[in-house]
Formats: sequence, C-alpha cells, structure tokens
Amino acid sequence: MQIIITAVGPDNVRLADPIIHYLTGQGANIAEIQMYDHDEEALFAMLLRIHLPSGQLGEIRHALAEIGKLKKLSIRVWSPDERAARPRLAICVTLRPETPLALLRAIRDGQIKADPAVMIGSRPACRGLAEQFAVPWEMIGDAEGRADDERLVAILDEHQVDYVVLARYMRILPPASCWKYAGGRIINLHHGLLPSFPGPRPYHDAYAGRMLTYGATCHFIVPELDAGNQIINQSTYTVPPGMKLEEIIRLGQEDNEPRCLVEGVRRVVDREVQLHFHRVVARK
Repeated sequence: MQIIITAVGPDNVRLADPIIHYLTGQGANIAEIQMYDHDEEALFAMLLRIHLPSGQLGEIRHALAEIGKLKKLSIRVWSPDERAARPRLAICVTLRPETPLALLRAIRDGQIKADPAVMIGSRPACRGLAEQFAVPWEMIGDAEGRADDERLVAILDEHQVDYVVLARYMRILPPASCWKYAGGRIINLHHGLLPSFPGPRPYHDAYAGRMLTYGATCHFIVPELDAGNQIINQSTYTVPPGMKLEEIIRLGQEDNEPRCLVEGVRRVVDREVQLHFHRVVARK
C-alpha cells in the first residue's frame, strides 16, 4: 500500500527524526522524502511517500498522531489505495459555475468515478449548484471573498477528502495549506496555458501577444504559484484573427476550461498519473 504522510508546524530542531525512525522501524520502504523550511513564516513542512502492508494503516495513523502532539506538528496520513474505487472530492469554487457544473455532471454520468464529498465556496455564487446535486455546501469567505484557510483545511479533514479540486477557485492557498494536502492531492484549473501564461489574466496576456490559440491547464498544486512542472492536462482552441477578447474568453470559460478540468480530474481519479518529487509521472 502506498501511503503519503505530511507534517506541518512551527519550525524547530529534530522534527523529522521521530517520524522517520518510527516508520523505518515498522519496515516502511521510503520512496520519496521532501523537507522544507519556510524561513519567512517560520514553517516546517515534510512529505513522505512510503510503502507498507495495508493492515498497518490504522496503527501508523495512531502512532503519528501521538508524535504530532509531542512535536506540535499537524500530521496527516493518507493512502490513495484506501478509497481507490470511489475517492472523495472537495470542489472549491468562487464565482464561475461552468467548471464545477461540468465536474458534477461528469461524476453523475460516471465519467469520473468519485464522490463529491463537499463543495466549498469563498463566495456564495455556486451554492445553488451544490443544492442541485445534493452536495454539502460550506462557505468560508467573508463579505469581501477573503477565505478562511484554516477553516478550509478543517472542512477537508472533517469530510475525509481524498482530492481537493480548485474549480476556478480564485484564491491562492498559503504554503501551510498546500503542504498539509501535498503529494498530488490538490488539483487546480488555471485558465491559461502554462508555463507561457501564468498569473491572474492569462486571456488578456495572450490577447496582448496576438495569440490565435488559447488554452487551459489542469495541474497539481505546489506552493509556487502556477509553477508549470505539474501539468496533468491541457486543452486548447484556436480563434480567427480579429475575434474580440470578450468572445475568446466566453469560449474558454464555457467550453474549454470545463473540458480541461474534467479530463484532468479523471486522469487523477483513474490513477493514470501521480505527483512524484514535484513532477507528474505516469503511474506504473
């Protein structure tokens, strides 16, 4: 069984040692280990990908929870094998309904073999979609749309979410949140082609460059915004010279972006790809 362990907390000394020593003592084969010190936030983060027999998962969770209490670390133990047949998704949204609607329809129609565990909004615009598909709704934004990131993580834990899908969720996750659900568990739709057009206005940037081909990118999240090496799927469309920017954006939002996200999520849920050392690789 593949198991991914993340540990996040205040930076200090000898935080990794008890976790690694415990796991190797249980006979774990460590396939990946990454550790980070975010000095500007005094944040320690670690990711481990290990292999152990499935019968040890409960024991591992209990033991690492105790280590987390001792070292003041937020530790999560997750296995993609645990609910491989029907992983649980959190769909995070802000304003635009097209991509979450496409995702919910793909789940309903069996194209994506997963369960929508919860829909989380930084604004209330998509609440009706959640109600239409009988998905629990959680609002984490204030009147200005600023998200409560700690509440977001608490909801993910509460609903035992396997994968977090940012379906045009127009908020940047802080590093601590990214690492708590690291290891290929956060899937984002960027409404431009990466790495060429990062940032918040990729349609406008491509238009300013007189591009005739536009696109969207589905990628795994790592703390660096739109880092570009974690691409799961990209889809494009070509427009004729002279088409107005408003029409280009409409085509992208209503057709191309939803199509890109659905295929990207399907690839992850069907376990065709995984994130390994910040690179997307075909799962063997």
